[in-house]
Amino acid sequence: EKIAKFAVPPECCLVGIETHHNILFDFLLSCQFQVYVIAPNVVNSSRGRFSASGAHTDRTDARLIADLLRTDRQRFAPWRSDSPLLNQIKLKLNHIDNLTKTTIQHANRLEAILLRVYPQPLQTFSKLAIPIAMHFLLAYPTAAALKDLSKDEFRKFCRDHHCHPAAWIRNWYAALQQPTPEADPPLAEAYSGEIAFLAGLLLSLIEEKKRAVDETHVLFLQHPDQAIFASLPGAGLVLRPKLLALFGEDRQRFPSPQAVRQLAGTCPVTKQSGKKKQILFRKACNRDYRDTMQQYAMVSVQQADWAAAYYKAAKARGHYKNSAFRCLANRWVGVIWKMWQTSQPYNEAYHMQQIRKHRPSTD
Repeated sequence: EKIAKFAVPPECCLVGIETHHNILFDFLLSCQFQVYVIAPNVVNSSRGRFSASGAHTDRTDARLIADLLRTDRQRFAPWRSDSPLLNQIKLKLNHIDNLTKTTIQHANRLEAILLRVYPQPLQTFSKLAIPIAMHFLLAYPTAAALKDLSKDEFRKFCRDHHCHPAAWIRNWYAALQQPTPEADPPLAEAYSGEIAFLAGLLLSLIEEKKRAVDETHVLFLQHPDQAIFASLPGAGLVLRPKLLALFGEDRQRFPSPQAVRQLAGTCPVTKQSGKKKQILFRKACNRDYRDTMQQYAMVSVQQADWAAAYYKAAKARGHYKNSAFRCLANRWVGVIWKMWQTSQPYNEAYHMQQIRKHRPSTD
């Protein structure tokens, strides 16, 4: 109403907001306002403009954000919305991440209970949060239920749940029959209900995650940039759309690889004063993007020879494991950025040619 009073079209109005994860943000974009997302740490570090004490309210913060847009607009960029397809992919990826975190949380709780009263499944299955392990706990929630389990019954159970290798079945059954100290029967019985509940819950989470991954892959294949990210060596069904979500669709958003490196936190921060110089770990970044790039660096060493060599060289220079993978991720950002800008898929032969071309001469 106030804007209408001044007869100013919405596209000429600048709006600053601290987050894009709310319905107000969507409403402002739908009304054609120019929306700027100002990071909370920028707002916090700028409060000294109006109050040396650090005191603030919603009203004073609103004034501060407006003043930042008035005086420092060149530091920020107006929000550019992604396509509906990419937004769907991002929401699916967020759902997958939440499912993964929830699965780990409940699997840890289940593991703690099993260690207390029923360790046999932990000795049998290499991973706990897998469908066959959950089905097993639902069928046999206590150690007492294993006493009458014959090898033929266990073989039938495994084959009913699509596990056929005879060696696996033989080894699993042998592990279940290993002598193990028994918990107090009343205690084991008290925990059996929670074991069955957690097993059923984890089974639902595992199945939901598989469904979400499949749906995300279908959406990813519909995106015009999918060929770029699908060509990356080692990238799987989840990492491909995650890398697409990191770079996005707006080629002007990242005018150089360094802009991506700073956002993803793969490059360090340099602090220098006089003769003193420090190179520090970059904390101010998008941590989800940093995890994505580091995960990709970890899988790429298994598929790209130059990546494995680069990682080993970083370790030889004194970097610890995570730091070495971050160095490799920093290198991959430059490679992927060039592919993204030129809309060209990854070409191992071309990349090796570029490495040899820019390698210092030993003559």
